[in-house]
Formats: sequence, structure tokens, C-alpha cells
Amino acid sequence: MNTTKELMINVVNIIWSFNPTNKKVLILLVKNSTGIDANKWGLPTTNLHIDENAEQASLRLIKEKIGLQLPEFYTEQLATFSNVARIPSHREIALSYMTYLPDMTQLKPGNGAKDVEWFSVDYLPEQYTLHYQNLTFQTLSDKISETEFYNSLESLHDPTQLAVDHSLILRLAFQRVTNRLNYLPTILLILGTSFTLKQAREVYATFWKEPISNIDNSNFRKTHNHLFCEVGMVHEKSGRPAKLYKLAAFS
Repeated sequence: MNTTKELMINVVNIIWSFNPTNKKVLILLVKNSTGIDANKWGLPTTNLHIDENAEQASLRLIKEKIGLQLPEFYTEQLATFSNVARIPSHREIALSYMTYLPDMTQLKPGNGAKDVEWFSVDYLPEQYTLHYQNLTFQTLSDKISETEFYNSLESLHDPTQLAVDHSLILRLAFQRVTNRLNYLPTILLILGTSFTLKQAREVYATFWKEPISNIDNSNFRKTHNHLFCEVGMVHEKSGRPAKLYKLAAFS
């Protein structure tokens, strides 16, 4: 019996941004119009073309989905997902990348998408949640291992939740960002070229799963100031001017 399956390589992009009005971290999700996950929401995905590398495909994906062309330093590799149980009908490997957008770009569904929206990030003790209007999705619970997830994909994967293994991919993305907050917080690129320490704490609060009021400004300055370079001041409507910073790794 010939058990050979067609091999496909896809690029999946976790696109982060920030809503300055409600102080929420955002993730971009699309509603698929074709394929086995038609009518389901998931992360932006594209097939890897034979004449491009994965980084180029990741940036092309952004241009196709929301019409924005970015310099390469905004995109970084997350992980490769190659479990044989990912897609029952064929062999599919996913190369995942993370991109940080400093603006909530106006969205227009592109090729293969019925809809595209920014979802606000919130959290529960064992997972993160994504919200847009009456839609709510969750990352995979911390209690479920990757092996267990793939071995029980059909029973664990709620058809009303995210496509394929995107809840698992998102869990790893959140873990990666959280683990690097104390030495390489590239997630702060979602705040733009400069930011205040209060804005940085607003982002950190989401990944640390606690209210910003729990993150003392003085302590945060002592423990994280070495990660930032001062670049100026911002004069707000009331109160003292606040210092502006940028990431030292990008100075």
C-alpha cells in the first residue's frame, strides 16, 4: 500500500499590534474562504512559493492580507510545526513567523480570506483569549502537551475554535514573547519607534497576566531600564513630561 502523502510547506504569520485607546495587545486573524478550514478563523497563512525563502513569504503574506510592505527586521522566525497529524489529508509543514506592527492598519480581506480583523488579547490562568465583537478564541491550555494535542487532535479541536493547530502555534508565540521580556522584548515594536515606560508596562501586563497597577513603575525602571535607550520627551496634556525610549537592541 502506498502511504505517501503530498507534501506542502506553508508559512504562518502571527501579526501583533496595539490599540492605544483601550491599551490592548492585538493579534490579526483571518476567516478562511477556501480549503479544509473554510469559514473558520485562524492565523494568516500562505503557501511557500518555489522562488522565495520563508522570510520573504512571511512579508508577502502581510502585503497580500492587509496591503502593507515592511522592512525585514520586523519579522522573526518562531518555530516549525511538522507533526504528521497536522492535516489528515496530506503532509503539511508550517513555518511560523512573528511580525510587529506599530499601527492598527485598516484591514481588507485578501486572497483566500472572507474576513480579517484585529482581535484583542486577554488572559485566563492557563491560556490567553482573543476577542472581537461576539467572537472569542483561546490559545491551547498550558495543561495540554503538544504530543497530547496532536494525538487527540480531533477530540481536542473544537470546530468553533481556531483552524488546524493555530491554538498551539499561538500558545508558543505567547510563551516566546513572555520568556524574552526580561532580555529582548521585541514585542514593544508594536508601540512604534518610541514609547513611554507606562506604555511598555501596559504591554508587559498582558503577558505577565496581571493588571498594570501591579507593575510598580520604579521597580520596572530598575529591572528593565538597561533594555531601553532614552530618545526624548513627550509633553502630555497634564502632568510632568514623560521620557520617551526605544529598544536598545535596535539603536
